[in-house]
Amino acid sequence: MNIAAVGIAWGRAVAAQLHFRMLLLTFIPFLAALLIWSVAMWFGLQALIDYLQLWFADHNSFQTAGDILGMIGLFTLKAMVVPLVAMWLLLPLMVFTALLCIGLFAMPAISKHVGSRHYPQLEQRHGGSLLGSIGYSLSSFVIFAVVWLLTLPLTLFPPVSLVLQPLLWGWLTYRVIVYDALAEHADADERRALVKQHRWSLLFMGTIAGIFGAAPGLLWLGGVMAVMFLPVIAGFAIWLYVLVFVFSGLWFQHYCLAALAQQRAAASSALVQ
Repeated sequence: MNIAAVGIAWGRAVAAQLHFRMLLLTFIPFLAALLIWSVAMWFGLQALIDYLQLWFADHNSFQTAGDILGMIGLFTLKAMVVPLVAMWLLLPLMVFTALLCIGLFAMPAISKHVGSRHYPQLEQRHGGSLLGSIGYSLSSFVIFAVVWLLTLPLTLFPPVSLVLQPLLWGWLTYRVIVYDALAEHADADERRALVKQHRWSLLFMGTIAGIFGAAPGLLWLGGVMAVMFLPVIAGFAIWLYVLVFVFSGLWFQHYCLAALAQQRAAASSALVQ
């Protein structure tokens, strides 16, 4: 794992995030995601809560949930278990919406910003596409959502949740953003070779991004205490997700383009020899 390269890319991403265009870039995906979820929550939130309320009542799950919460000293949250479950079911969909909006609206601008400023001589071989990005995002999200749902009961145990969420976020970030970061400059073979060579560094970066990405999820705990403020909390959480994704995109973009430039230089040297 190349810690030095990871650190250099981090510093460049911090500087780039403070650029006016990059700060403005966080609001475009945010507005798109907020519009989608405002409509969805207006028409579907109460229906989801009603469905879960009926399901819990039919399966006598309130008693089970109360017993589990009592074991970990959170019995007072028994009356709020339905909103809590509803929010945790919506959370992966919100993550994917923010990620998809980043891929559609932010990553092309990030790639152009970083490439033109720091790697103007790097040839663009266009190994990715919009449809490829959407397909890669969808397949990654399906896997992410399945694991999320299977591990949903573990969120009742905070130590496990604090480890699990960053890992899931890190895996999703690593899978999706690397594709978008290399879509313009690398061809498919270069992308596969780069991911194979730098897998541990990319996984490390994804995990760090996952730790930051876990923070917006904590807002949902506040939403349990005041469901009436859930739309406001959801909007703020989406913006935080977008901000984390934009910074992660900048970080991965800097690292991947630097690694791609080194990879091509090494290939050219090998041909000369």
